[in-house]
Amino acid sequence: MNIRDEFDTIAAPATPMGTGGVGIIRISGDKAFEIAEKIFSNPKFEPGKFKHGWIKDGETKIDEVVILPFFAPNSYTGENVIEIQCHGGINIVKNILNLVLKNGARMAEKGEFTKRAFLNKRMDLSQAESVADIIHAKTSEFAKISMKNLSGVLKAKIDEIRNDIFEVLSKITAGIDFPEDVSEPEYSYLEKCFENIIKKIDSTLSGAQTSNIFREGAKVAIIGKPNVGKSSLFNALLSLDRAIVTDIAGTTRDILRETLDLGIPVTLTDTAGIREKGDVSRVEKIGIEYSKQTLDEADLVLFVYDASKGMDSEDREVLELLKDKNHIVLANKSDIADKKEDDAMYISASNGDGIEELRNLLKSKVCNIAPENLDFVTNTRQQLCLKKAKKCIEQALLAAQINELQDLISIDVKSAILALDELTGELVTDDVLNNIFENFCIGK
Repeated sequence: MNIRDEFDTIAAPATPMGTGGVGIIRISGDKAFEIAEKIFSNPKFEPGKFKHGWIKDGETKIDEVVILPFFAPNSYTGENVIEIQCHGGINIVKNILNLVLKNGARMAEKGEFTKRAFLNKRMDLSQAESVADIIHAKTSEFAKISMKNLSGVLKAKIDEIRNDIFEVLSKITAGIDFPEDVSEPEYSYLEKCFENIIKKIDSTLSGAQTSNIFREGAKVAIIGKPNVGKSSLFNALLSLDRAIVTDIAGTTRDILRETLDLGIPVTLTDTAGIREKGDVSRVEKIGIEYSKQTLDEADLVLFVYDASKGMDSEDREVLELLKDKNHIVLANKSDIADKKEDDAMYISASNGDGIEELRNLLKSKVCNIAPENLDFVTNTRQQLCLKKAKKCIEQALLAAQINELQDLISIDVKSAILALDELTGELVTDDVLNNIFENFCIGK
């Protein structure tokens, strides 16, 4: 459905369906107030004032609620918006939502409220995308940085670059269109401007790798032979008893995954112990194959061996598998080890020795840029738009260096502006919009 042509009144729960203290149903559109007045015992809404009363289906009371009216354009979507705050039971929320739908609204699609906010100029596309980032943030640090995008930090940066490009384009165009009144800018001036613009784009793109790690996370696998304490380390890093721990070799036969919040999201994987000798059951063999597959997919590997026994030939066989992988060698059970080897980090998963130091090392390995140094994050779509703009300005710079005709240079400069307009949503297709908002949840 093309929402540009379908601005009818929509409704959806704005809180997750489940048992809770409060549930919220959001209504947006021209008929929002009209629908609310049909089902509410205390209508006559006023700006800035909430209303207390009952939701009623005819004479039947459904729930005691508080209603917050938002008058266009001063609302999230830019339209008339009603938010009904009711008790948080599943059936209460469903009953009120069904009543709203029966009285003239339709069910909102994924992200349709935020899509309308964008289409009504309440936010640009980068801010709209930050809403999804905030909702789906895997770590508290990423949520904080995404909030900076929502407040317009990335938008301000893009506007600054766009204004610089537009200023150059204006001078080139004036010189071409009014040659008797305005001289074409000097090529040395164009070169300097283009170089400064490229530097600003590079600065904006400098956090791209870190942004991607924040958004997608890093894969870290714990590898080693059986019974060296991999599952104990898994539990220690997570600070919970997620994996079964015994002194029986081969206890872990399946892959366990959990997200570890280090400010950067890390998908931590506990694997079956890798061994080729001894009594290996068919099920354990399958687990070992899964471990090897996980090893291939991992961005970083934690290789664990038993420090109380020292590294033996089986440990070295497993370590050999990691020769081409980014890895950390961990000597577990340091609290009962007699001697230490220089090339390993000594930890004790059982009593916590070295675990905090390992978390810090993990963080530095996963991302070499501190999270607090990021003023904003970018996603893949935004990065592609910035790279497209940079390529256009680089072509314009090469043309200026050989004193190319300035009307030809202006073509590349205009293309750079169009690339940035695609980023902010000034120039965007319905297919791009649908793809972006498909990742939102219903009610947002």
